[in-house]
Amino acid sequence: MPQEGQIRKPVTAANAIVNAAGNASQTQAAPSVEYQDAAEGLDSVLDDIESVLENNAEDYVNHFVQKGGE
Repeated sequence: MPQEGQIRKPVTAANAIVNAAGNASQTQAAPSVEYQDAAEGLDSVLDDIESVLENNAEDYVNHFVQKGGE
């Protein structure tokens, strides 16, 4: 958890995939374009979710609460 005044550096799926691929073996080629595109797409979805949660987390969570055995 960042201390007050510190800026949190986001961990993206693209960075995680690139780092994991780079750490697996130094002799392997860089991740393919498909992996990078998929990771960027995932990052976009996660950014959208984060934005919704920052603005209205309670309403978002309430949509998943079951009522009366639904």
